[in-house]
Amino acid sequence: MSESHTILPHPRRHAAVIFIFVTVTIDMLAFGIVIPVLPHLIVELIGGSIAKAAVWSSGFSTLFMLMQFVCSPIQGALSDRFGRRTVILISSFGLGIDFIVMALAPFLWILFIGRAVSGMCAASFTTTNAYIADITPREKRAAAFGMLGGAFAIGFIVGPALGGFLGHVSIRLPFWLAAVLCLVNFCYGYFVLPESLPKERRAAKFDWRHANPLGSVMLLKRYPQVLALAVVFFLLALAQFSINSTYVLYTDFRYGWGPQTVGYTLALVGVITGVVQALLVRRLMPKLGERRMILTGLAFVIVGYLVFGLAPEAWIFLTGIPFLCLGGLAGPPAQSLITHQVDPHEQGRLQGALSSLQSLAGIFGPALFANLFALFISKHAPTPHLPGVAFVLAAVLALGALLLTMRATRGMPAHIPPSPAPETP
Repeated sequence: MSESHTILPHPRRHAAVIFIFVTVTIDMLAFGIVIPVLPHLIVELIGGSIAKAAVWSSGFSTLFMLMQFVCSPIQGALSDRFGRRTVILISSFGLGIDFIVMALAPFLWILFIGRAVSGMCAASFTTTNAYIADITPREKRAAAFGMLGGAFAIGFIVGPALGGFLGHVSIRLPFWLAAVLCLVNFCYGYFVLPESLPKERRAAKFDWRHANPLGSVMLLKRYPQVLALAVVFFLLALAQFSINSTYVLYTDFRYGWGPQTVGYTLALVGVITGVVQALLVRRLMPKLGERRMILTGLAFVIVGYLVFGLAPEAWIFLTGIPFLCLGGLAGPPAQSLITHQVDPHEQGRLQGALSSLQSLAGIFGPALFANLFALFISKHAPTPHLPGVAFVLAAVLALGALLLTMRATRGMPAHIPPSPAPETP
C-alpha cells in the first residue's frame, strides 16, 4: 500500500505536534479536574443522599462511555471528510461551553446532559490520533503516539490532585477552570494549528453507514491484521478496568490502604507511565522494532496484573506497578502499526473504530470486575479464596492479547521501513 504524509515545513509540523500534545494534556487535565468533585456535586443536587448519588455517579460514567462509543466514529468520519483541524477546534470549543453549563447547572438533569455532551466532545481524541498519523512519517509514529500517552499520564497525575484542591474552595470551581483550559486551547489552536489532511486526500463524502460503531468495525474487517490488533486493543482496554473498578476497594480490603496511600500509588503509576510513554518508547523503538516492542510490553502487563492479583503483602503488590507501567511499551507501536495498513482518507474512521472498542470496554468492564471482586470477598465466595480475581482475569485477557499479537504479526519485518518521500505538488 502506498503511503505519504502531509507536506508541512518542519517548524509548522513541530508546532502542530506540540499543539496536539498540549490539546490532549489540557483535555485530560479538564476531565481529571472534575473527577474528585463530580460525585459531590451530584450529592448536592439530589439533596444529600450518598446512596442515591452512588447510583447516579455510575449512570454518569456509563453515559460518558456510551457517548464516546457512539460519537468516536462520527468524529473520525467527519474529520476524514472535512479535515482534522475543524473537528478538533469545534470539540475544544464545545467542551469549554459544556463545562460552563455544568458549572452553572442548578438541576441534576442539566448536569446529566452536560456529561453526555462531554462524552461526545471527548471523542476528539480519535481525531488527534488521526492528525498524528497524517503528519508523522510511519517510522516515527510509535514515538509520536508515545508522546500522546505521556500527555494522558500528565493529565492523570495533575488533574485529580488539582481538582481535589480546588474543590475545597468551591465544588464548582474545578468546572470553571476546566472550561477556561478548553477555551484557551481553542484560541491557541485557532491561530497555531495547520490542517493536516489536504482536500485532495479527504473522503469524497460523509457516509452515515460508516459513521457508526458497527459501520466503523466493518472497516476493520477489510484489513485482517488491523482487525486482530483492534481486538488486542479491546482486550487491553477491558483489562484496564480491573484497576479502575477495584483498585481502591481491593487495596483497602487486602492491605488496609487509605485514600492517601492510594493517591500516592496512583500518582506513582502516572509518573512511571509518563516516563515509559514519552521517553522509553522513543529510545527503544530503533532497537526492538514494532513487533518485539509490542510483545515485550504485553509480557510486562501480564506479570504486573498477576503480581497485583496474587501479592500477599503490600510491598509485593507495589513491585507490580513498574511491570504494569512498562506494559505501556505495547500501545504506541501497536497504534503505529495499525495506521500503516489503512489509507490516509480512512485514518479518522480507523481511530474512531478503535475508540469505540475501548469505550465498549468501558461500558461493560466496570460491572464485570466490580461484581467479580464482590463475589470473591463475600460469604459465598467460591474456592480458592482469591480477592484479587479481577487482576487475575485481567492477566488472562492480556495473555489472550499476547497470543493474538504473535499470530497477527508473524512474518512481519523487525522494523517498519521509512515512509516514501512525498511527491512535490
